[in-house]
Parts: sequence; C-alpha cells; structure tokens
Amino acid sequence: MIKAYAAETQGGELKAFEYKAEALGNEQVEIKVDYCGVCHSDLSMLDNEWGMTQYPFVPGHEVVGIISEIGKNVKTLKVGQRVGLGWYAGSCMHCDLCMSGNHNLCLTAEATIIGRHGGFADKVIAKEEWVITLPEAIDPAKAGPLFCGGITVFNPFVQQNIKPTDRVGIIGIGGLGHMAIQFAKAWGCDVTAFSSSRDKEEETRKLGAHHFIDSRDTESMKKATNSLDMILCTANADLNWEAYISLLRPKGKLHFVGVAPSPVAAHAFSLIGLQKSIAGSPLGSPVTTKQMLEFSARHKIEPIVEFYKFAQINDAMERLKSGKARYRIVLEH
Repeated sequence: MIKAYAAETQGGELKAFEYKAEALGNEQVEIKVDYCGVCHSDLSMLDNEWGMTQYPFVPGHEVVGIISEIGKNVKTLKVGQRVGLGWYAGSCMHCDLCMSGNHNLCLTAEATIIGRHGGFADKVIAKEEWVITLPEAIDPAKAGPLFCGGITVFNPFVQQNIKPTDRVGIIGIGGLGHMAIQFAKAWGCDVTAFSSSRDKEEETRKLGAHHFIDSRDTESMKKATNSLDMILCTANADLNWEAYISLLRPKGKLHFVGVAPSPVAAHAFSLIGLQKSIAGSPLGSPVTTKQMLEFSARHKIEPIVEFYKFAQINDAMERLKSGKARYRIVLEH
C-alpha cells in the first residue's frame, strides 16, 4: 500500500489516504519519496481550475527520492539511485516528437498528477525516461522545484537559442522568476528584472539581476525601449503587452511560461516591423532537464525554499495560496 495525502473533493482538505499501487510496469520505476515541492499547479489541480482533476486527488510533481524498485526492462536506472521526477511521468517513446527528443511535446505524454496519484506520498511510480538522476553537487532537499519551476524557466533559453551576449528581461520575481534570474545571469546575459514590487529590487540584484525596473514606472519603461533580446514572462497576470513588446530589440521574443488569465493581445505591426515574436513553452524534455541539472550544479544555482513536514501539507498549501512563500515550498518526511 502507498501512503499519501489526498483531497476527496474540489478544493478540499488533504487528508491521509492509502491506495494499492498497480503492478510495476516493465519500463517503470518506483521512487521512495524523500522530498516533494509544492507548486502552484498542485493548487490549480486541487481546485480543478483546469477541469481535469479526478478525485480522490493526490498532488505532488516535484519529487526527489531514492529508487526502490525497477521494472525488468529498465536499463538506465538502478535501485538506490537518488533521482527526481517532475510534471511528466511518461511519454509514448514512439511518436515523431519522442523520437526527435521532444518528449515534452508528446501528444499522449502522461502527467504525474493527471489521471494518476502524485508525489504527496511515500512512493510514486513513473516511466524510466522521465526519472532523472540527481547530480551529487545538488542539495536533494532543495532540488524538487528544479524539476518543474526550474526546467520551465531554463527551457526557453535553449528553445530561443539565447546567447551569452544577449540581454534578457524577467517579468515577475516569484517562484519561477527568482530561478530565471539565476539562470540568465549564469548564462552570461545582461539581466533586467521587472516587478511592481519595489521592495524586491535588492533581492533581485542579489540573485543576479543587473537592472531593476518598476513596471508601474512609465518613464523607466520608456527608457528601456529597444533594449532586450528576450523577455521571459513568469507572471500569471494580465499586463500591458504592447509596452513590453516595445522594449524588444529587432528579432526579440516575448516568451511566456506564466499563464496570463486573458488572451494576449498585440498589434500585428508591433511584431512585423522589426520581426519580433510572441512564444511560449512547457517544461523541457528529459535531455534538457539533465542539462538544466548539470548547469545548476556547475553554477551552484538552487531555488530559495521554505520547508514543511508532509503532515503540515494543508498549512503549506495555505502558505502557497497566500502568495507569501519565498519562493518555493518543499515538503519533507
């Protein structure tokens, strides 16, 4: 039996829950969970904001633990290895996308907490290809958020072919943004942080930002016109997108990883004249995730976290919901 924490109803309290795991598949591994990050997506799924949650619901998709069992066809992982698991728990491995290394775009990819039970538990099961070995240089207690938030903000640097000489802006200094600043700085970029919270300036500079712009300051925004090669939006908010597009240099990209509540509106002329573009991306592939972990280990990048015990899960969810977490929450057994 697997011991977990589950909600029986939409937005309900997470309570102790046990379920019998299905027999381990030939290409699957079982992970004994040591730590699990608490992501805003867990809260969205708990509240069924996306209309796909099945109850009882066990959240948790930022897992770090030890492999306790492997399927008979598993070749790249061994019992006893310390590993991590993120949003995806499997992909078909046969479609054109998987075969080209874009497993994260597989149309039948299996999410860790959609239609199955996640990592707010003592064990979780996933397919071999999405279970990633953790480098020794990374603190396992803080590693969970790298497997969702971390790879989410790292992937755009790969997809957009960002160069060390590029100038990059980060909108939103929260759970995603604080990691994006660290990646951009280590990438070699000139980094500008955008926030409506002036009190975050000092911390953004400590994280690696070279510049800070109060997004409510019209004059400061205008001074940054035509200065950035990519603006990475990590905020879940509706903003003045035309204003941000004006800050892009020719061929610049406004790239979304945060989910703006409303459709993103922009005039075509704002994009056409200087060949600017709007894009978005999900989490990265297993290969990109491995690269992100190696990059993080090399540059000593880690999320800023608050720790809670698994038994305090409802307190942790309330802390996340309050928006006061700095900046990610991790559960520990």
